[in-house]
Amino acid sequence: MSNYKKVTHVLFDMDGLILNTEDLYTVAFQNIVSRYGKDYTFDLKQKLMGSQGHETANFIVRALELPITPDEFITETKEQFEALFPDAALMPGARRLIEHLHRKEIPIGLATSSSEESYHLKVDKHHQELFALFPYKTFGSSDPNVKRGKPHPDIFLVAAEKFPDNPKPEQCLVFEDAVNGVKAARAAGMQVVMVPDPRVDKSLTEEATVVLKSLTDFEPKLFGLPPFED
Repeated sequence: MSNYKKVTHVLFDMDGLILNTEDLYTVAFQNIVSRYGKDYTFDLKQKLMGSQGHETANFIVRALELPITPDEFITETKEQFEALFPDAALMPGARRLIEHLHRKEIPIGLATSSSEESYHLKVDKHHQELFALFPYKTFGSSDPNVKRGKPHPDIFLVAAEKFPDNPKPEQCLVFEDAVNGVKAARAAGMQVVMVPDPRVDKSLTEEATVVLKSLTDFEPKLFGLPPFED
């Protein structure tokens, strides 16, 4: 218990944490780069998770030496996303946790590096009801106040400012799946629960306050939040 501090507000990443979209990003990017004889490896993916759209495009085009511009890459990804994202599935435990916190009137916010356009592609077909439980949403690739993507703290600081009672960073708990997201949360002065891809090296998860295999393993009472009733 001594490792954990009581929190009053909760911020959620979306991709790879609430929605199983990280696999879809991999498919989309591989579909594009394979046309140029390149591979979108997990090592490359790890470096990019949590980046804003333009940061991702710049990095992939440069790292893989693609014969297209970042803007052309973004255009191609939009076609891929429109085909893949509408059927994104929920990750285990996500619905239970979000609905529990909402029911217990714990202030929750969404802090995703996705653009607002990308968010709607992922949510509107199957998940509008669940995401309606988030009164505060921050879209890193669309919000002009989020100057830099993760691992910089910008998105979590901007997201926390949307809570009307203006909590301090240490009062906020972040849920993340990506190494860059954990670094961003810690840089913002917040505790962070990490649910990493099982391929992530354990040495890269050490900055997280706690590391879980799944959101189903989360125990709210560790952070002074109301416990599950079932």
